[in-house]
Amino acid sequence: MGPHPAVAAIRLAVRRVLHDVLTEHTLRTGEGLLPGRSGHPRPAEARPAEARLAEAGGGGRTVFPERPVAPPLVLVACSGGADSMALASALAFEARKLDVRAGGITVDHNLQTGSGLRAAEVVTRLTAMDLDPVEAVAVHVGREGGPEAAARDARYAALDAAAERHGAATILLGHTRDDQAETVLLGLARGSGIRSLSGMAAASGPAGRYRRPFLQLDRQTVRKACLVQSLPVWDDPHNADPAYTRSRLRHEGLPALEKALGKGVVEALARTAQLSRDDADALDGWAAEAERAVRDDDGELDCAKLWALPPAVRRRVLRRAVIEAGAPAGSLFARHVEEVDRLITGWRGQRALNLPGRVEARRQGGRLVIRQS
Repeated sequence: MGPHPAVAAIRLAVRRVLHDVLTEHTLRTGEGLLPGRSGHPRPAEARPAEARLAEAGGGGRTVFPERPVAPPLVLVACSGGADSMALASALAFEARKLDVRAGGITVDHNLQTGSGLRAAEVVTRLTAMDLDPVEAVAVHVGREGGPEAAARDARYAALDAAAERHGAATILLGHTRDDQAETVLLGLARGSGIRSLSGMAAASGPAGRYRRPFLQLDRQTVRKACLVQSLPVWDDPHNADPAYTRSRLRHEGLPALEKALGKGVVEALARTAQLSRDDADALDGWAAEAERAVRDDDGELDCAKLWALPPAVRRRVLRRAVIEAGAPAGSLFARHVEEVDRLITGWRGQRALNLPGRVEARRQGGRLVIRQS
């Protein structure tokens, strides 16, 4: 008898990601898979050149050089909640069958009494799953951008540092389809562009460091996987605190939408995210090519050429230019880009614009000059 369907679903999702990680590791290192836990031989095209030569000239006998190849390390970011505990259990199970080292990281935000003890409990649970390395990292959460954004920034900074410290190829995150739907709605509420509506990518960060295996799974399936495996989970009280926008959306907004529109809202929003991501990627690629065409020999932006671009492409060019000049991407909002765009489409002799990061944009002699002051 096989595993419960919910357990099978989370394991399959993680297995697919691990296979991608192994393939990328093979291409990056130029090495094939070592015979070992996976039991799979190295693909011929990925074997070291000296091994292939030995095979060609040695009567069909392959001789591998005495050179150890370290399997890639995959870390799971685990808060102790149902999503990340299910993810950790699936990683531990699948890693035993593949040439993958599996470890875990829990981040202590120091925002609640006893958070250090909870982090220690998570470390104990991950260690019991035979994950190694496992560590708890304490962070200081600032105030910039609001409590949710500040906590997120601190968490990702800690995860990035942990990946560098341990030499991890990948960090798995437990975001589900429900989280994706919430992200799309938050983007809609902000009046953001199509990139914000595209939600979270399945792979993001430097070299695709962060992977989200559960984006196609609903939260109920993930919680069920924890229940049938008797995994202890911790429900963060912040997730039920109406002081937080995402919490209100989760417990009030989405249920109201499903009551008004019927079931399937979460799936539809997640599908919208993927379609929006495809469109945003295409527009970003178009903008990257267009930016080269609208710059003059001195590297300045030609206003006439910018005016001729479709608005969606032009605004992307302007946003890229402002960020390259020194504006923090997280502080540059649609209204800032619209103000810069008006220097092109609604020129009336306006003064220079002051933008985040002490960046200044002004129109001068038919050129758009963007500089950090």
